[in-house]
Amino acid sequence: MPTSAATDRVGLVFSLFDADGNGVLEPADFDLMGSRVVAALPRAGEDAKNRLLDALRHYWHTLVTELDTDGDGRISPEEFTAVVLDPQRFDATIDEFARALSTLGDPDGDGLVTRPDFLALMTAIGFDDRNTTALFDAFGPVDGDRVPVAVWAEGIRDYYRPEKTGIPGDHLVPGAAR
Repeated sequence: MPTSAATDRVGLVFSLFDADGNGVLEPADFDLMGSRVVAALPRAGEDAKNRLLDALRHYWHTLVTELDTDGDGRISPEEFTAVVLDPQRFDATIDEFARALSTLGDPDGDGLVTRPDFLALMTAIGFDDRNTTALFDAFGPVDGDRVPVAVWAEGIRDYYRPEKTGIPGDHLVPGAAR
């Protein structure tokens, strides 16, 4: 059963993926999101950038295949909510996205993401600075104010789990950061 926190998280994700703000998700939203995110970290390698762009294209393909109940080639907020209700359909897609985004944040390949890189990527996605800072802190930075790639990737996966509550990702929902 989805928690109210999970429902809030999914609502926020929908609003961010709706990059053009027209109230529905379309392929162009994922292209726009991808271009914003890879531009936020210009020193990241081309392979990492391409993996993220591919992950976003795959994310879109999974959504439209699994959720487009009316066949219009767009995903409404109501259709999107199904991601909370049946996450098993999306585990592989979310995992690919989590690995691609967290790896993009580690341009030197040391397994750690710096605060500035994390904030740049999360801001490019559209998350609020205050909430993003709270999330980074909740991940428990180590070794010079950095978070392990694996911790961030796991945090992304947890964000999409309907049974999860009290997770670091809850800091991303407006009003959660204090």
